[in-house]
Amino acid sequence: MTSLDLTLRGEYIALDALLKATGLADSGGRARAVISQGLVQVDGQVETRKTCKIRAGQRVVYEGQQVNVLA
Repeated sequence: MTSLDLTLRGEYIALDALLKATGLADSGGRARAVISQGLVQVDGQVETRKTCKIRAGQRVVYEGQQVNVLA
């Protein structure tokens, strides 16, 4: 599994925006689709809320890629 770091500009980022910002999804529509299909995990749990607020310290996993969210 490869790992990416994403530094937040504010307090949080929506899960669909995170996937798009990191390049794990090529569009917002694709990001929302994979989230609703249950293919994305946040801190080890499947997350299906497209606009779930992701904060510093959380880990997002999708297709063998891990995103570490930094403050």
